[in-house]
Amino acid sequence: MSTAHIQVPGEPTHTGTALVETATAAIQGFGPINQIHQHLCAFHFYSHDMTRQVEAHHYCAHQNEEMRQCLIYDGPEADARLIGLEYVVSENLFLTLPDEEKPLWHSHEYEVKSGVLFMPRVPGVIERRDMEKVCKTYGKVWHFWEVDKGDKLPLGIPRVMMALTRDGQLDEGLKKGVEERYGVSFDKKRVNRAYMSGLEHGVHPLANGAGKGLKTELRETDCVKPPADSVSPVLRASV
Repeated sequence: MSTAHIQVPGEPTHTGTALVETATAAIQGFGPINQIHQHLCAFHFYSHDMTRQVEAHHYCAHQNEEMRQCLIYDGPEADARLIGLEYVVSENLFLTLPDEEKPLWHSHEYEVKSGVLFMPRVPGVIERRDMEKVCKTYGKVWHFWEVDKGDKLPLGIPRVMMALTRDGQLDEGLKKGVEERYGVSFDKKRVNRAYMSGLEHGVHPLANGAGKGLKTELRETDCVKPPADSVSPVLRASV
């Protein structure tokens, strides 16, 4: 059956393409994708502009007990757009990062304890078991598709994103829409998660952009070429 995302330009997926997909799905393995074990919903804002906030659906897999990696979509539907990715690490791993790297990572303690990070349709008791762990982690997020601008395709360069760290930051309209669609109450989740302990050493002062905005920019530079004597004879003639 042909399909098409109404906001993405291009012809609907042809029946022939769908048949090929069905055939390859029966033959090939999808090891990395099959490791995805949970769906988290949260909010990200552009590090250089807190007024630009987006709903972010994370589909995550554990690499081990201290690291998980997540594909980020703009919704939970089958035709949702892949807009970014996030790496999540324990506090211990975060502390091993060089200082110049730490500002790119954000803390999850507020997101969890405030209730704004949640697992859709998962019973509270099961959700809280994992949130107890996430509360003690840091994440690094890049978005490649600025859907909030109405871009029909992923344009421009990747943007580093941040997460909420205190009350009053989340757009009220965005909050209300998510709560209504998923039948959740962030305030109730906040009460139920009050017992959770956060980062053992507190939020690191260099995390969350070190308290400042971060903006990725594209700049031209000279391309570093290998020494002539390291180029193979076949390629040297065209260099």
